[in-house]
Amino acid sequence: MREQALWTRARLGPGGPPLDLLTAHFARHVYAPHAHEELTVGVCVGGLEIIAYRGGRITAGPGSIVVLEPGEMHTGGPAAPDGYAYRALYADPALLTDGTTRPALPHFREPVLDDPTLSTALRRAHTELATSPDPLEAESRIPWLLTALAHRHSTARAATDTVPGADHITRTVRDRLADELTSPPSLASLATDLGLSRYQLLRAFRTTMGIPPYAWLAQHRVTRARGLLESGLRPAEVAGMVGFADQAHLTRWFRRVLGVTPAAYRNSVQDRGS
Repeated sequence: MREQALWTRARLGPGGPPLDLLTAHFARHVYAPHAHEELTVGVCVGGLEIIAYRGGRITAGPGSIVVLEPGEMHTGGPAAPDGYAYRALYADPALLTDGTTRPALPHFREPVLDDPTLSTALRRAHTELATSPDPLEAESRIPWLLTALAHRHSTARAATDTVPGADHITRTVRDRLADELTSPPSLASLATDLGLSRYQLLRAFRTTMGIPPYAWLAQHRVTRARGLLESGLRPAEVAGMVGFADQAHLTRWFRRVLGVTPAAYRNSVQDRGS
């Protein structure tokens, strides 16, 4: 296995705090004893890793979620000749308290967790954000997943999932995102304006729409992009006009929503109109 460690920095909302993402493949490297100020959440995606933690040794295999609390000294290295591969994110511990009843950091008695659904969701979010670290996408996905992690596996109690006025909250958020298409506000600022926590805003929006805010905004951008492509503009021009970071970001969402690339859509529409 080739040794590799790639760091990517995303932002939790436009102008928001950083979120560091690590994609690593190690066959020989062993970390020196160290601790992080952030909460470390990793997903093993291949091989076996052995970690010295809390006076013992733990092993993580494919699909395992590893949670290392802030300030906890630990090491990590390969537990098999072929090494191991993992994805890790380093998050402000406060992100786990938003959807719980206690202000203190949730405690994880077990550092290695078996939760295939959450593992898959964390891995997918990590991969997509490491490739295209869109701030609103990061803010919509990561706090939600970390709250789910706290609800399912920590000592924290979940806050009530009922958000009064969810329909009104959702309409307000949609209007703001649509009005500020190319430079959307952060969910944290929207939540503050509405007198909510970010988790409550996400819960209200997901309950009403079935998707998180960034996904709704991306689909709204695709709708706007269709009209611009139909007018003859090129995908590279359209991407920035509707708020996508670049043409690749537009293409990714265009294919998700419509099943074709923006260029193919533009060509087919022009062919029909000629």
